[in-house]
Amino acid sequence: QVQLVESGGGLVQAGGSLRLSCAASGRTFSGNAMGWFRQGPGKEREFVAAINWSGVNTDYTNSVKGRFTISRDNAKDTVYLQMNSLKPEDTAVYYCAASASSGMTARSKNAYDYWGQGTQVTVSS
Repeated sequence: QVQLVESGGGLVQAGGSLRLSCAASGRTFSGNAMGWFRQGPGKEREFVAAINWSGVNTDYTNSVKGRFTISRDNAKDTVYLQMNSLKPEDTAVYYCAASASSGMTARSKNAYDYWGQGTQVTVSS
């Protein structure tokens, strides 16, 4: 059974940092694109960041550019999201996602086939 398990969420003050991790099991995603999405209260799930299979190419939504960094360790089948200079508007449940077949970054939720259960990130002002 394929699973993506996120960890690292929590409560942090504005300006603080958190590092999210997403560990895959059941199959390897070392040849596939992975991404992070988030869903704030009363909002739709939105794209945050994506990374291609090798880790060379990354993509970010404008609101997190310069503050968030996505990376991956294919030997561990794990993807990370380093979040710095956090703002209250970053408060959301953060989801890890993986493509079953594509190695290229994508912003659409439809491009991803596997999803984690989510981890809560709360930023207080």
